Amino acid sequence: MLMPDSPLHAIVFQHVPFEDLGSLLPCLTERRFAIESVDVSTSRFPMAPAADCDLLVVLGGPIGVYDAAEYPFLTQEIACIRQRLAARKPLLGICLGAQLMAAALGARVYPGAAGAEIGWHPLKPPAGAAPPKWFAPLLTPGLHLFHWHGDTFDLPSGATQLAETDLYCNQAFMTDNFTLGLQFHPEVDAAGLERWYVGHASELHARGLRAANLRADSQRFAPALASAAQSFWNQWLDAIF
Repeated sequence: MLMPDSPLHAIVFQHVPFEDLGSLLPCLTERRFAIESVDVSTSRFPMAPAADCDLLVVLGGPIGVYDAAEYPFLTQEIACIRQRLAARKPLLGICLGAQLMAAALGARVYPGAAGAEIGWHPLKPPAGAAPPKWFAPLLTPGLHLFHWHGDTFDLPSGATQLAETDLYCNQAFMTDNFTLGLQFHPEVDAAGLERWYVGHASELHARGLRAANLRADSQRFAPALASAAQSFWNQWLDAIF
């Protein structure tokens, strides 16, 4: 890992405070990134720094891409992401962030026919595909990734599919070597998820899911994810910087 001569600048779009960088934060800090978090729901667009920074990260949240009538900032956020894509600079989207990226690339985002995917599930590579080497830690046999989404998206034109699950085929995609969209959450850990169980309590209740069951699975699967995620983040960052 080569250290930059001067700090790199990362901007992070957050939709709810408890969905944060998680395990990605120490990897960026070690590489001397100056990290600027932005609450997009109260921010003013256009946002020129988001197009010019070294890395833009768009995190998850409980709203849908198609909810712009209720949350008008989504239209401006998608336009900002589209500008970033046109600049061909590193961009990472997680869950809602990946869906916003897909929309900015012209793909359809919609409620998934298989219902909500909430909990720990393994990834598998698409049939006949060979994801890049830096993605391999997330495809480790026996590894479970954390998922919390009800929406899905079509694979954007020109994008490369990287992973799928039994419920949904589009779990990760990349365009060229600078854009990565992840439908799942490699950034989470067991302790941080405690905030999710509170923040999403109404959804858990509505879906008949119990925080206690998610907590037990997190204790079982999160330690292996922590190791795999660190390897994945560092290899991915090495590949783009």
